Amino acid sequence: MVLGQYLLAQEQAVALEKGDLVACGDDQVVVLDGKKALKSEVAYKWKWRTEDAKDVLPAVYQRLLSTLDDCKPVDHNSKLLVTSSSGGTVLLDVATKKVLFYAQTPMAHSADFLPGGWIVVANSTHDAGNSLELYDSKHPEEVIAKDSLYSGHGAVWDDAHQQLLALGFSELRAYKLINDKTAKPELTLLKSYKLPDEGGHELSIMDQNRFLVSTHHGVWIFDWEKENFEPFAPLAKRQNIKSANYDAKTKSLVYTVAEDSWWTFHIYGENPTFKLNIPTVKLYKVRVAD
Repeated sequence: MVLGQYLLAQEQAVALEKGDLVACGDDQVVVLDGKKALKSEVAYKWKWRTEDAKDVLPAVYQRLLSTLDDCKPVDHNSKLLVTSSSGGTVLLDVATKKVLFYAQTPMAHSADFLPGGWIVVANSTHDAGNSLELYDSKHPEEVIAKDSLYSGHGAVWDDAHQQLLALGFSELRAYKLINDKTAKPELTLLKSYKLPDEGGHELSIMDQNRFLVSTHHGVWIFDWEKENFEPFAPLAKRQNIKSANYDAKTKSLVYTVAEDSWWTFHIYGENPTFKLNIPTVKLYKVRVAD
């Protein structure tokens, strides 16, 4: 079957709306109604499981996509970029659930969609991982460029400064994407910043110049202009934050924290305060559609 032709015909097409929550864990991705979530109501809008693509993906991906750990809305919320610590990454079309891209990515923990259709994946601790890998979304499983990054856990395209930020165990890096109009783009390291604590885990955009970074023992604001880290007051002393999404304008915060080993059955929110219970999925991360 041709890549991208798979469609769950029995379900109506769904579009992500601003504020909708995208959460993942085990072999599942779910989209929750953002407005109802603010009232602590769980309302599913969209679901996807690895087995839904068993007729499209090579058989090995049923194993490689068994522990999903990031599910990032990209390309104006039209797609979801999904990574798995079991060793795979896929790009899904939200409206049709088509698989648009796939790759074997050892211990993948996060990814992002770069201008021009490039995909970058941060891989954590694995004999073939500890790396940052660059792909062309039109060509599955073909690594174009690679750099070493110990315990890669975060990848965010910083559009305001036209750079890639990548998070490792003890450092935050800034890269420039060069030769991106050719078939062989490269990632050039611009600068590295030592984290205030070990165990870099979560990396997300806060506003044009600030980013959230979580470590083993807290959550920090990285200010690009000041080039420093400051405690993020709402979660400054919280350990094992797996994902954090903060809107600097509304002060709305949505996050997950490991409560049983590395997972949780809950999604938390502040401003307004809410708690969602998802007992059927060992959740890892949650993302908010913007």
